Amino acid sequence: MTFVNWFKRNVVVIAGLLTLAYLLLPNVVVTVFSFNRPKGRFNYQWQEFSTDAWRDPCGVSGLCESLGLSLQIAFWATLGATLLGAMIAFALVRYRYRFRARGAVNSLIFLPMAMPEVVMAASLLTLFLNMGAELGFWTILIAHIMFCLSFVVVAVKARVMSMDPRLEQAAQDLYAGPVQTFLRVTLPIAAPGIAAGALLAFALSFDDFIITNFNAGSTVTFPMFVWGSAQRGTPVQINVIGTAMFVVAVALVLVSMAVGNRRKRQKA
Repeated sequence: MTFVNWFKRNVVVIAGLLTLAYLLLPNVVVTVFSFNRPKGRFNYQWQEFSTDAWRDPCGVSGLCESLGLSLQIAFWATLGATLLGAMIAFALVRYRYRFRARGAVNSLIFLPMAMPEVVMAASLLTLFLNMGAELGFWTILIAHIMFCLSFVVVAVKARVMSMDPRLEQAAQDLYAGPVQTFLRVTLPIAAPGIAAGALLAFALSFDDFIITNFNAGSTVTFPMFVWGSAQRGTPVQINVIGTAMFVVAVALVLVSMAVGNRRKRQKA
C-alpha cells in the first residue's frame, strides 16, 4: 500500500524521467558507438573499444567539408531569418491596428509550418528552375531562410506580445528618443525571444535534409553526407561528430541556465 501511495504521488515525475530517457537513448547509442572499431563497413554492431575515430574525426573524405558547409549555411540562414523574422514579429504585434494585411500575413507565416516539407521543397525547386538559378549554396541558403522564417516569427512574436508597453512609454517620458528606447528598453526585453528563434532556426537549418536535397544540386551538406554514407557504410566519425555536437549543445544549455540563476540571485 505504501508503494502504491508513493507511485501516485510521483507518477508525473516518473513519466517525465521515462520520457527523457526515451529521448536521450539515441544520443547514448551514438556516443557509445563513437568508440567502436567495426570490422566491416557498417557501424551497427559493437566489436571492440577504440578511440581512433576521436583522434581523427576528419579521416573520412568529405566529412569535415560537408560539416563546415552546413555550419556556414546554418549561420547565414539563422542571421537572415532572425533579422527578417524579428521585424515581421514587431510589425504584426506593434502595428496590428495600422497593418491592414496582418491577417493575411499571419496565415502566410503559418503555412510553412503546417505544410509538408516535401511540398515546400518541390515548390522552391520549381521556382529556382523557372528563374534559371543554378542549384547550390545560394539556393540552399534562400530555401533555409524561407523555411526558418516562420519559426523565428512565432518565437519573437510570443515574446513581444508579453512586453509591457508602459516601459517604453516611461523611457519616452524621460526624453529617450525612438532609437535609444529601442536599444535600451525594447531590444533587451525582446532578446530572449530573438535568441530562442535564432537557436531554433540554426538547429532547423543545420538538420534539414528534404529541402536541401531538392535544392542542393551537386552541393553536399552534412545531413546529405550522412544519408549518402549510410548507403555504402556508416563511418564511426559520423558518430564522433554527432556526439561532439550533442555535448556542445548540452554545455550551452547548462551555461545559459547557470548565468540565468546567477542573475536571479544577484537581483534577489
